[in-house]
Amino acid sequence: MRKELEALLAAGAKVVQIDEPALSVRPDELPFAVEAMHLVVDGLPAYYIVHACFGAFETIYPGLLDLPVDNLDLAISHTALDLLGMFEKNPFTKDLSLGVLDVHSHVVESPAEVTSRIQRGIGVLPAERIWVDPDCGLKTRTVEEARSKLAAMMAGVRETRSSLR
Repeated sequence: MRKELEALLAAGAKVVQIDEPALSVRPDELPFAVEAMHLVVDGLPAYYIVHACFGAFETIYPGLLDLPVDNLDLAISHTALDLLGMFEKNPFTKDLSLGVLDVHSHVVESPAEVTSRIQRGIGVLPAERIWVDPDCGLKTRTVEEARSKLAAMMAGVRETRSSLR
């Protein structure tokens, strides 16, 4: 992976996301994941994001903050953002990619629902530390559903930004 990362950086990448989908389902392996991530990224200048799919994040938090990355992209919209409460108890020290869409549902969120989810995140972390994203990929949605969900997400982002000005 380090060779792949070096090639990406040589090609001009400034932001790199590394997926670790099973991070929360084997909590005893978190120290190994932290060590492995150090082997991949240490000494290579970029803004790093780790994406972890939904799971039992409460079993690996706050140890998750030991990952040598700038941003944690945690698939938490599926849990209705309940995990944000963990960050209120143990301060979250990284940027957060905040999933605001339920990618497992055919239902298209309204822009108001998206705005509400973003506001919930801003209630825990400063707005400048939140990156809004769908949550996980939209590959299980139809093209029409994916486009509609993304349009609702962007409308919610625009509404939130205008309210912050």
